[in-house]
Amino acid sequence: MNVPADEGQFISLLLKVMNAKKTIEVGVFTGYSLLSTALALPDDAKIVAIDPNLEAYETGLPYIEKAGVAHKIQFIESDAMTTLKEFLSNGEEGSFDFAFVDADKENYINYHEELLKLVKIGGVIAYDNTLWAGTVALSEDEVDKETLEHIGANRVHLRALNTILAAASHQQMQIFMERARSISAKGERSLKSKSNEREQVDPLANQLDQVG
Repeated sequence: MNVPADEGQFISLLLKVMNAKKTIEVGVFTGYSLLSTALALPDDAKIVAIDPNLEAYETGLPYIEKAGVAHKIQFIESDAMTTLKEFLSNGEEGSFDFAFVDADKENYINYHEELLKLVKIGGVIAYDNTLWAGTVALSEDEVDKETLEHIGANRVHLRALNTILAAASHQQMQIFMERARSISAKGERSLKSKSNEREQVDPLANQLDQVG
């Protein structure tokens, strides 16, 4: 579904700080976060937007066109895993500056594995809903039955994602927006090359410190 306005503003700020020009969005719905991204990027930027629901995207498309940013967007009507794997097969590895995921939670880990290959060193992968009303930090015994029934299995999938992100061996930046609808942004701040163990350092953290 659509992200709240403050999350859209946060994404816009992050993209501008990064000087991003090529991004990918997994899960579009009517395109509110997509519009925020398109408005933040330069005129020659490219956004790949993936969603199996073309009808929902077309609901928001008139607003994207009115804003004058439709030319930046390549909408792909497809399930995300198929498209992500096709991009990798077509030599797109390491070609994206930023990725935003707001889609089926049971596939967040699968998307993460593919996006780590597609997003360049120093890029950022942002995930919506990662705190899930704060319940991801609690054991099942600590969450009341009514809440568990309301949030469903998504909490389990998001706990699994958070566990993987926390245990990642390479250095990362992690940003949480303390809301029921939250974002985790994973920026690879350094990653050792397999060939020569050369460490590449991302200046994004310093830029964020200057903005703060």
